[in-house]
Amino acid sequence: MPLDEHDRAALSSLETGPVCARDARTDIAREGENPTVIRLLISGWACRYKDLPDGRRQIVGFFLPGDFCDLNIYILSELDHSIGALTAVRFYEIQPHQFHEVIDERPHLLRALLWHEMVSAGIQREWLLSIGQRSPLERLAHLFVELYYRLKAVGLATGLGFDLPITQNHLAEANGLSLVHLNRTLQEMRREELIELSDRQLRIVDLDRLKRVAMFNNNYLHFNR
Repeated sequence: MPLDEHDRAALSSLETGPVCARDARTDIAREGENPTVIRLLISGWACRYKDLPDGRRQIVGFFLPGDFCDLNIYILSELDHSIGALTAVRFYEIQPHQFHEVIDERPHLLRALLWHEMVSAGIQREWLLSIGQRSPLERLAHLFVELYYRLKAVGLATGLGFDLPITQNHLAEANGLSLVHLNRTLQEMRREELIELSDRQLRIVDLDRLKRVAMFNNNYLHFNR
């Protein structure tokens, strides 16, 4: 959603809190904790996840640079999911009173932040549809197209390529696949010349074909607002 210079300045004023860092494969917040701050990711990739007592884990969302890590969780008394660093990350910790002061001064900014939350909910619905109905090939194709559009929106895609700094295990956990099945699906995508993946760099060879495979409709990302 477009912001005027005053809205952007107000949002930038939130970026004055402490800058925190976490190493890859460490938690930023754990299920059961009392959330007290809002986190804005500066660099690196993080995820929202749920896990079972036996250690199995499902990644239910990726956080990319510029994303708020669950904008409204501070109103809860207890987290019902965990947030983990997939790579080394840096993020701001924003106190709720700072957030409310900015919103009170710039009401239009509240609309933009609500838009952010609606996009997050739309992404969650598409992921659920993928797990429930899309084939492994369709799931992975859909995720790669989604990541391309999200990274392009924040200037982190070059041409049809982008950094993919996460592991195959992360991709498997996000798509409900075993590592063996994920690897076979990636090989199929390479054979079909849909993607090139090397040294954690992904390039989409044919975006239109990949979108057709995924049955991708970007309306849930709401880039027209």
